[in-house]
Amino acid sequence: MRILASGTPECAAFLAALRQREGGIPAPVEAEVRAILDGVRARGDDALWEYARRFDGASLGPATVRLTDDERRAAAAGLAPADRDALAHAARRIEAFHQRQRCDGWSYTEPDGSELGVVVRPLRRVGIYVPGGRAAYPSTVLMAAIPARVAGVRQTVLCTPCGADLQVSPAVVAAADLAGVSTVYRVGGAHAVAAMAYGTAAVPRVDKIVGPGNVYVAAAKRLVFGSVGIDMIAGPTEVVVVADESARPDWVAADLLAQAEHDPVAAPIAIVTSRALAEKVAAAAAAQVAALPKRDIAQAALADHGAVIVAGGVAEALKVANAIAPEHLELMVQDPWRWLPEVENAGAVFLGGATPEVAGDYLAGPNHVLPTGGTARFASPLSVDDFVKRMSFAALTPNALRGLAPDLARLARLEGLEGHARSAEIRTHED
Repeated sequence: MRILASGTPECAAFLAALRQREGGIPAPVEAEVRAILDGVRARGDDALWEYARRFDGASLGPATVRLTDDERRAAAAGLAPADRDALAHAARRIEAFHQRQRCDGWSYTEPDGSELGVVVRPLRRVGIYVPGGRAAYPSTVLMAAIPARVAGVRQTVLCTPCGADLQVSPAVVAAADLAGVSTVYRVGGAHAVAAMAYGTAAVPRVDKIVGPGNVYVAAAKRLVFGSVGIDMIAGPTEVVVVADESARPDWVAADLLAQAEHDPVAAPIAIVTSRALAEKVAAAAAAQVAALPKRDIAQAALADHGAVIVAGGVAEALKVANAIAPEHLELMVQDPWRWLPEVENAGAVFLGGATPEVAGDYLAGPNHVLPTGGTARFASPLSVDDFVKRMSFAALTPNALRGLAPDLARLARLEGLEGHARSAEIRTHED
């Protein structure tokens, strides 16, 4: 891994390259995805089957695109009992955390008797996208579907890719059952996003699409927004570990590699408080990566997008971390609670050496669908709030309206809207 000193031109160039990843979707990818979306929108299932054959080698049709109840039972039964127990453990913890996010609305009554407030309604149907490709992600099923269930969503549909054998990961199916997913479709890619956004004879139109995916899925979600809601545009994963001399270098390295093995474009970054610690972290990462099954992927991420940055102390390290606005931020420092108030931008924060980021991936309870690519400056993790809509209400008494009418009319006329003014005034005139 490269070692950089904070404040140097080399470090500034590295951070600038990271910022260039924000929301970046290559123009050729966007053009290809737009054609796919247009195809599904115009030709429905015929286009869906065509793209499934072209991109996944899967021969799908009306009778095979949806997993039947028997197929779901058989797939879940193929999972080892200990694996199913681990998924159930994760599901319980995720639900316990997200139950605390529920808000059923609020209201208040003013002295004149008027009542104001907000009512909360769950979305009717939600689509969950779960990636395939390099790995199966049952944890993403739990993280997306459980908050939807807690929110009261009536129907959740899940799309995940399959290959020529039409098989879907038993772990994904078992997680779907645990999380209460209504229907599982064995279709992925931009064409699956299009099917959920526009609806086809086989795949119903949803109100919102959530879940991560590759650059084609990200482009599709961006382009269908407006026809359907989306959670966020997910980019390559990233972790920033802020570590001082109290941190174990091998732990820091292990946490960098946990993200690096996801994707060759993952960004594993440590910001440490001494050159000596930086060298120990880099050496530990080099030693550990050699033993990883996915070492080629991890090595590419470390070499191309990773770094150990040497800062002048924890305060300076956190300034750099806030500028990056990472998806995951670990505070592997003495008294991490002291430094938490200094964190402004991060998708999720992990405090202390006993809280590795991987705990958040699976079992801690908070959601692991997080803003990436610097969007933690303004975006938040997936939550129950993503699966509801809020409607404000106002119920004024006649006396309240009479008191408000003069300023209502004045503000309306200030904007040149005479009809607005008269709408208020007509109610205050005596018959």
